[in-house]
Amino acid sequence: MKMKAIIAEKPSVGMDIARVVGATEKTDGYCTGNGYMVTWALGHLVQLALPGTYGYTKTTAADLPMLPDPFRLVSRLIRTDRGTVTDLAASRQLKIIEGVFSRCESIIVATDAGREGELIFRWIYDYLGCTKPFMRLWISSLTDEAIREGMANLRNGSDYDSLHAAADCRAKADWLVGMNASRALAIATSSANNSIGRVQTPTLAMICTRFKENRNFVSVPFWQLHITLTQGEAHRQFIHTEEFKDKAAAEAAFGNIGTGSQATVTRLERKRVFRQPPLLYDLTSLQKDCNTHYDLTAEKTLSIAQSLYEKKLISYPRTGSRHIPEDVMRIIPSLLEKITSIPDFKAYGESFDLSDLNTRCVDDTKVTDHHALIITGIIPNELSEAESVVYTLIAGRMLESFSPPCEKEQLTMECTCEGMVFRSRSSSVIRPGWCGVFSRREERDGNEPEGKVGTAVFAEGETLPVMGRGLAQKKTLPKPLYTEATLLGAMETCGKDITDEEAKEAVKDAGIGTPATRAAIITTLFKRDYIERSGKSIRPTEKGLYLFEAVKDIQVADVEMTGCWEKALAQIEGHTLDTETFMRSIRDYTHKATGEILRLEFPLPKSRSFTCPKCKCGHVIIRGKVSKCDKEGCGLMVFRRFLNKELTDQHLEQLFSSGSTRLIKGLKGKKGISFDAMVAFDESFNLKLVFPKPKGGKGK
Repeated sequence: MKMKAIIAEKPSVGMDIARVVGATEKTDGYCTGNGYMVTWALGHLVQLALPGTYGYTKTTAADLPMLPDPFRLVSRLIRTDRGTVTDLAASRQLKIIEGVFSRCESIIVATDAGREGELIFRWIYDYLGCTKPFMRLWISSLTDEAIREGMANLRNGSDYDSLHAAADCRAKADWLVGMNASRALAIATSSANNSIGRVQTPTLAMICTRFKENRNFVSVPFWQLHITLTQGEAHRQFIHTEEFKDKAAAEAAFGNIGTGSQATVTRLERKRVFRQPPLLYDLTSLQKDCNTHYDLTAEKTLSIAQSLYEKKLISYPRTGSRHIPEDVMRIIPSLLEKITSIPDFKAYGESFDLSDLNTRCVDDTKVTDHHALIITGIIPNELSEAESVVYTLIAGRMLESFSPPCEKEQLTMECTCEGMVFRSRSSSVIRPGWCGVFSRREERDGNEPEGKVGTAVFAEGETLPVMGRGLAQKKTLPKPLYTEATLLGAMETCGKDITDEEAKEAVKDAGIGTPATRAAIITTLFKRDYIERSGKSIRPTEKGLYLFEAVKDIQVADVEMTGCWEKALAQIEGHTLDTETFMRSIRDYTHKATGEILRLEFPLPKSRSFTCPKCKCGHVIIRGKVSKCDKEGCGLMVFRRFLNKELTDQHLEQLFSSGSTRLIKGLKGKKGISFDAMVAFDESFNLKLVFPKPKGGKGK
């Protein structure tokens, strides 16, 4: 019997596909049956080789820039306390995949249908030297129906050659710029715990620029004059149409209004406005809302969304589209009907008209590799609290997007008093439409005053006595520091100041990074100790600010460079740019960037020296990879990497000054389970874990 191999991106997805196609006999690393052998990757099993593979074993200026030609692929590597080693689990699965491929006549590629999914398969295929023909399973959902439909409509594997080419070029370009820039920076700063990247560094630059603008902002006072008119028990506040920059002028205007002053209503305007519902979620807009409403990080939201996808509850999460095509619209009414049976939405569902849906998010031309996030209709079962929150947001956004607009009436009145013009604006909801789904407090219109303006309504031409007056001193405010939500938004729309119009257009649609990688970029900045959280705000550390000041004027920190890359990668996907032209420009740029960084001169904060806690007379200086006592024979040595974490300078300072760090979140043991703990010295001055005492208890 002629066998066909199917390769998925993860075991859970592979097993779902195996069940649907009838490959029910499970073996170690694959399933077989009904003419199929279904195996799977474990994410990226293959990666680009590190510099040492090409002979670049030392970080020296003479070796820069490193320009491998050709690049080599190796089995996935992992970092351990002993250094970087081959991941045994990856090597083992690669051997299983090689065996499956060798026993089959052809391959069906079922990795995630996107740029990274394509790269995962192609690198495995190339690494194994496979030449078997392959077809592509391209689906946005993992329901049984979607898998069956996709299997019945397999696409030619070569149709995705340009997608692979763009992904391969992006990875190699990131290697060239990232590896060379980071090594050059290590030489310039005498510290290995630094890195530079084409997305990472412009993102750090945005955070630092906003932080400096915020801290250097000089607040300017201004004065606002208002009067109050009444009508029976009701009142309304009118605000002078001009702000006073001068206190004396403000007080003089205030003094002109006395107990006998009257105001004449000169304008009364009612206007109906319709606020359209938001589009469906893509990954970035979901991450922004999860951070705003539930304080979930972008990385956590992506992890939860991926879990919901693998449970077949939502469509493919790593999407950059907020629209759906016409064919998907056909199933939307039945999905909305299921959503209105969810307890959170039952009340709204009673007045929701399924026969008259808003279709502004239905547009085939605006769907990229994958359509917007939607639920699949499978009833959720045993979700964690965080999974339930994210699922409910996605379901609720579907209700919002297909609901009618929110209809409001805006009321504007103007009056004159003592030769000055005053204005009052207010709005009231006529029909809540989509705003009734979550019934969140809406943001005020930008031109509405703070507080209650009152409910009284006066006729045009009416003259009334002034019943109250006030003069409020206010001040201009700086732009707030970024939160994770607003930073994601800035990464998505950061091309406004780009001068290259084509690059600007590319970034306008894509921003810097991709929906799937932005969370990882922010996480890297935290791991490098370049940024930190202050409540919900993100601020640069001293180390991050020093790096920013050093690199802010060179091209690697410029978002325009990323815009040009995104434009070029889009052209590769669209068959209008060949890969060699792109890679040649990247190699040229790498030469330039490396030279720029090597010429940098800046004093990073000097590492603090500590009295050795072991021998009490030597000194320990915090360095890039390892910190050790300078007294001969002492032997105290602390590696910066512990378990899966890079200990920051702050962690090491705490350890050497008090014997223990503060609580470190997200440590992982051998089984990959995350936990929080302190790192401390034991009696022999080796590192140990200290766990926090349980709340309300004395601990052990």
